[in-house]
Amino acid sequence: MFNDKSILITGGTGSFGQSFVRRILAAHAPRRLIIYSRDELKQFEMQQEFDAACMRWFLGDVRDGDRLRQAMNGVDIVVHAAALKQVPAAEYNPMECIKTNIHGAENVITAALDNEVGKVIALSTDKAANPINLYGATKLASDKLFVAANNMTGTKRTRFSVVRYGNVVGSRGSVVPFFRKLVAEGAEYFPITHENMTRFWITLDQGIQFVLDAFDRMHGGEIFVPKIPSVRILDLATSIDPDMPTRIVGIRPGEKLHEVMCPADDSHLTIEFADHFVISPSIKFKEKDVDYRENRLGQYGEPVASGFEYASGSNPDFLGIEALVELNRGVPA
Repeated sequence: MFNDKSILITGGTGSFGQSFVRRILAAHAPRRLIIYSRDELKQFEMQQEFDAACMRWFLGDVRDGDRLRQAMNGVDIVVHAAALKQVPAAEYNPMECIKTNIHGAENVITAALDNEVGKVIALSTDKAANPINLYGATKLASDKLFVAANNMTGTKRTRFSVVRYGNVVGSRGSVVPFFRKLVAEGAEYFPITHENMTRFWITLDQGIQFVLDAFDRMHGGEIFVPKIPSVRILDLATSIDPDMPTRIVGIRPGEKLHEVMCPADDSHLTIEFADHFVISPSIKFKEKDVDYRENRLGQYGEPVASGFEYASGSNPDFLGIEALVELNRGVPA
């Protein structure tokens, strides 16, 4: 799938991009591996680790459609990871979030179609399901754009799909590094937004493997959702420092108590596979008749029951404190 291919990653200097590049270089032999991002300092720092002959570095913003078209010339595979992701920041700066997450998604789609890229996967978030915050709403709009883009391909080979998953353990700006920083600085307590809050939990390696698998599985138009465990925020705090007191500080602007990845309203579209779900498109694609119950690897799924919802609060799989302690050991300091 990835050998002798040209691969481009938008937002490639982020936590996902760096780990994705590390995995691709270790296991595959791409013709070109292109980092597309807007921060020249992060690119410079990343170049100190990744100096393979196939690496290419493009400064550019996903808001710039012309630059994206240049960068995707001759590209076979695109991973769209660029996004503005901080929930409170999006609430206070909604237009900036819209420009990157929605208009940027449209630019990625247009550039991929113009260059006849083979496969495109856009990274989404659990916050895109039944969104209550601006960030989630923009990612839902982005998901819809990438699904509907399959109706624009005509005779071109380009196919678009979406991968949606939950909080990534140890990613930049996430809660584990934040709590560790509080411990290191001698803070008096962990700030907890709500004692009953839960979240889906996935490691960076698991997220990358799921994306790699999705490229093999995709027909185009699917939203792939992994089966992953949930965590209770109080258990997470205990796993980092069992002696640190907690203080309830209230839910932040736009924050949910529990997250959803497969909404009940989409149950009629949701198919359950052994280790993941697929939300099939709500629209029919012209000249494309796909049975999403079988993926391109020949794996079969079954439709879920009417009203089924995959939510972090009702998830049957929760990580306990001991499992979280073990998992946290793998998060870089």
